[in-house]
Amino acid sequence: MSPQRSPLRIHVLLAKESSEALVIKRGPTKQVQLVRWQRDKDTFIAGQWFKGRIYERRCDLSPSGKYFLYFAASHKPPLYSWTAVSRPPYFSALALWPKGDCWGGGGLFESDKKILLNHGQCQMELDKQFSLPKQLKISTLEGSAGGGEDFPIYHLRLLRYGWTLEAAGESDLRKKMLVTSAYEIPLLYSKWCHSNAGTKANTDTTQRYALKMFIRSVAEQNEPWYIIEYQVENQNGEALKDLGRLDWADWDSNGDLLFAKEGKIFRAKDIDDPIELIDLTANIFEEMPPEPWAMNW
Repeated sequence: MSPQRSPLRIHVLLAKESSEALVIKRGPTKQVQLVRWQRDKDTFIAGQWFKGRIYERRCDLSPSGKYFLYFAASHKPPLYSWTAVSRPPYFSALALWPKGDCWGGGGLFESDKKILLNHGQCQMELDKQFSLPKQLKISTLEGSAGGGEDFPIYHLRLLRYGWTLEAAGESDLRKKMLVTSAYEIPLLYSKWCHSNAGTKANTDTTQRYALKMFIRSVAEQNEPWYIIEYQVENQNGEALKDLGRLDWADWDSNGDLLFAKEGKIFRAKDIDDPIELIDLTANIFEEMPPEPWAMNW
């Protein structure tokens, strides 16, 4: 028998210009929780829950970490699906664009004051219950026409945060992500860092290390939607650590390796000795009204 896998899934968004991060915890079943992570102190603040589907790879965190852009679906009337902006760790919307389907949706922050929506032109109208501050500009994501699934948003977000696509050309990328299968050649992204996370036997902090992300399959039955494995290599291309299957991993701005698996988040200054920061497996659904500040731009 294959080992039992955690029903929880964790995805993390890192703010580009601050130490803020947002944890998107999915599970059990169709329940999603937001958790604010302040990486400079490794403190966590539990946030709101949502009953439905959050498409985490079509979401984004603003550069400051102040705003969260997300694509959600209830798969029932009146909206079925929508893109919204909120103040993390809350889902309560400051702005909302009805979508109606799950082809495309979501978007990216170009800055804290500009959002690129992955909506077609006919789906760009803001819900009449909401209004936008004058300084916030909304545009369509160039070249997307509101199409795709997790790509192109996920791919563009990875590139923006320093990842490089090494295997599978740009023309093949969209095709692969629409096919339900294991990949003969996995999608391979890499991200380099002057890291302190070398092994105890190799702690030369002048070296650059590469975090390699292998997306091996998508939409396999009875498995996570994405099967992703990671490893760390030195600048000579030598594998230092096979991290195996993870929900998520990335370098922190200080060179530490961060990763999530089985409902837990870890920090590794030494990749052979990661420290567990938080265990989210015991978190259960509860109603949580937003704080007053979370309902203001």
